[in-house]
Amino acid sequence: MLLIIPAIDIKGGKCVQPIHGHEGFTYSDDPTEMAKLWRKENAKSLYVTDIDGIREGRLMNFEVIDRMVKSVDIPVTLGGGIHTLEEVQRAFDAGIYRVMVRTVLIEDPDEAKRILDKFSASKVSLGIDAENGIVISPLDMQSTGVTAVSLGLNAKELGFRRIIYSDVAIQGTGRGPNFTAIRRLGEKTGLKITAASGVTGLSDLLRLQELEPYGIDSVVIGRALHSNNFACQGLWRLCEAGNFPYTARV
Repeated sequence: MLLIIPAIDIKGGKCVQPIHGHEGFTYSDDPTEMAKLWRKENAKSLYVTDIDGIREGRLMNFEVIDRMVKSVDIPVTLGGGIHTLEEVQRAFDAGIYRVMVRTVLIEDPDEAKRILDKFSASKVSLGIDAENGIVISPLDMQSTGVTAVSLGLNAKELGFRRIIYSDVAIQGTGRGPNFTAIRRLGEKTGLKITAASGVTGLSDLLRLQELEPYGIDSVVIGRALHSNNFACQGLWRLCEAGNFPYTARV
């Protein structure tokens, strides 16, 4: 079974929905309450991105994220603006379970190796944002000229064991995942893959489930969850509103 991970993208201390790699709209003013909501709805993990951090090259919403992490009892993966060993250490000191680094592998492989050597591949994953199979810099949304597969193979050689893959062209659009690209990345690299964009509903999840033999074992979902695109969410909302005894407590 795929592990389903709700996404929380933070800009200016609020929850936003990125579209094509850019901010689309704000859907909540309180990331902490959003984290609690997903926990009440039985989420087993959360995926948090500091959108401002991506643009500034360092963590920008740290205090908000720190409060959010302390409000729930499930593992949180953090990405966005994490480029150095010191920033990774700061995230772990705040209670983050796993960090995601992106272009540091391209820009400074030695630093990427330092991070892996200190914290291990079980605590550090590689984020790949791509379009048409080519890695895109999340800072300026420009092509790096490096293919997702070649970057994945370099990551594997360095010691990474997991890739969090996002297709920028479909991010937040509701068009569905790029199943071909996801399968190819898993098949060619042999790494564990978390698919992180495009899921619109149950049919997409079932298709991703078929890719488990290629290393796809988890999926990050943002817009589809916020829009209540899964039938079971209606029951979760009723339980929460009615404070039913079956509702998970935080």
